[in-house]
Amino acid sequence: MDQRLLEKLRMVTDEEQKILDGYLDIQKDLYTDKKEFIVDSQFLISKGKLIEIRPHTRFAHFPKHRHNYVEMVYMCSGSTVHIINDVDKIILKEGDLLFLNQNATQEIEPAKETDIAVNFFILPEFFNQTFDMIEEENVLRDFLISTLSQDTSLTNYLHFQAKDILPVQNLIENMIWTLTEKKSGINTINQTTMGLLFMNLSTFTEAINQNVPNQYEQSMGFAVLKYIETHFRNGTLAEIAGELHQEPYYISRLLKKHTGYNFKELLQQRKLQQAAYLLKQTPLTVNAVMDAIGYDNSSYFYRKFREKYHCSPKEYRHQN
Repeated sequence: MDQRLLEKLRMVTDEEQKILDGYLDIQKDLYTDKKEFIVDSQFLISKGKLIEIRPHTRFAHFPKHRHNYVEMVYMCSGSTVHIINDVDKIILKEGDLLFLNQNATQEIEPAKETDIAVNFFILPEFFNQTFDMIEEENVLRDFLISTLSQDTSLTNYLHFQAKDILPVQNLIENMIWTLTEKKSGINTINQTTMGLLFMNLSTFTEAINQNVPNQYEQSMGFAVLKYIETHFRNGTLAEIAGELHQEPYYISRLLKKHTGYNFKELLQQRKLQQAAYLLKQTPLTVNAVMDAIGYDNSSYFYRKFREKYHCSPKEYRHQN
């Protein structure tokens, strides 16, 4: 990270100075006016804005709490220890990224002066434009997006070990700079940057939630979604089950439990998403598109495509 930016983030805040002066507890009234400790976006995000940042408060234990917004924590230097959902102990190290949705609970152990983390406070609607800009759908991207909502059961947080992923580092630093400099008219820039960030993160699923206890099913689910993303043309449940040394019925039941769809349904979703992308972005004939996604039954393809997109492939191609 740029040293000038890091020095700015390292400065002791008024809240931290009070802690150093002997007020050892987090001042909850800076974060909420409710009895239950739910950090309120109204205390942190200026009216009319969709995203704000501030350095994580050091020197004190941050008690268990939830948020009524999406939080993204980026570890600039040093490390911090987070207890998620009372169970998972995550050590964020330099370059790590943590997303928490509104269902996750979080508790943070005291950070030292050199432990610099940045908290992004993000209203859910911030992501609307961010993900609209991503033209190519896929089941993995859709799942990552759903993780930021309140209706997913596979996980309500994402931990990326991203120190060695240079594009991710650059994109996050760009957002930190624009938000700390408080430049005007940066909403679109930051929404686009966030879209690019997720496009990059979705290709590095091996860096998600690694070495976290109690995440066996979660890791298995990510592995299967990644397989579907790259093997949609002729992938099989038997093949991925064999790669993961699991019984096929276990994989399908796990997917149904955590995504609402079985393997066959998710594979079909991915095929249709790829068909829609090819129809819009290439001059391939409909028959060539069918072949590219692994369908040889045209009537079945046309029926499933219409069920998903409410029009024929030809009509979809000519939509604005």
